Amino acid sequence: MRAIDFFCGAGGLTRGLLNAGIDVVAGIDADGRCKDSYEKNNRPARFIEADICDVSTYSIWKLLKSRGTSDLLIAGCAPCQPFSQQRKRQPEDEADRLKPGRDPDATLLGAFAALVEVIRPAHVLIENVPGLARVKGFSTYRRFVRMLQENDYDIAGAVIDAKQFGVPQNRRRYVLLAVRGRKASLPEGSYGPGKREYTTVREAIRSFPVLRAGRAHGRVRNHVAAAISPINLDRLRATPPDGGDRRSWPDKLELECHQGDYRGHTDVYGRMAWDQPAPTLTGRCHSISNGRYGHPSQNRAISLREAATLQTFPRSYVFYGSNQHIAKQIGNAVPVKLAKELGAHLLSIRNAATR
Repeated sequence: MRAIDFFCGAGGLTRGLLNAGIDVVAGIDADGRCKDSYEKNNRPARFIEADICDVSTYSIWKLLKSRGTSDLLIAGCAPCQPFSQQRKRQPEDEADRLKPGRDPDATLLGAFAALVEVIRPAHVLIENVPGLARVKGFSTYRRFVRMLQENDYDIAGAVIDAKQFGVPQNRRRYVLLAVRGRKASLPEGSYGPGKREYTTVREAIRSFPVLRAGRAHGRVRNHVAAAISPINLDRLRATPPDGGDRRSWPDKLELECHQGDYRGHTDVYGRMAWDQPAPTLTGRCHSISNGRYGHPSQNRAISLREAATLQTFPRSYVFYGSNQHIAKQIGNAVPVKLAKELGAHLLSIRNAATR
């Protein structure tokens, strides 16, 4: 099976598909800063810097060196921001079907749908936040599903949690698999109640060397922790280890926005718990002020290497770029272990049909 990975970023999905035995021809992404992280870890897959709205079907045929698509998977894991919150809007005219440019989700998913409709690959995979399937009205997602049905795809879609597939992280995502000429289904996770125990933060990162905030380890690539201001270092020191949060701070350390009767989120400035899966990583997973990204016991945020490990990237996978952008590459990625499970499941569907 061959694959093209749209919105590939640093290559989490590509690495998982390769590990499953799928030949990923190329990854396509508008952010050229991901090129080194993608290509140096996923050879011989190529990185192509392009906006999906500018990708022509001719360029895809040229990339594949063939118009045969019976073994082709097209994957699209678009940036999640356009779908992370439901938005009220007026129903769109049917004439706007699959037209990119109206709003962010139409631009990304609509352009992806237009390519799928013409190329007609044997398999389609999308992964995104759960809100993707809940946009009200005549959403781009519903038009996308209708297009698949009209082109004889069988579809399986559901919200799954990456921790059910061995990823040491609570990460709920909507996954859709579409298959032509076969019955589509989603893989079942082997972790959870009555199955294997969830993989924990301790299992994932306990072996990394001790590191101070603002420092980089001399031998472990990407094992670098963000600098912390003196006041935030005091706050972290006042946060109990192993899952503690800001509710333990003395009054003098409270943030102004948390004073008074505020009872809001306690994850910011919190520490991860050793014996639980990590919280969902984002593109700011190296910052204690952006979530429960404090190290369980050391007075720092998790390092970039630790974040990558919680996303199940192998330790040999080196990221390139500024620390801020590397955090984005890691946080936006499909966890490698989940990607491998999805790829292996698609191969099992194909192989079952050929027996």
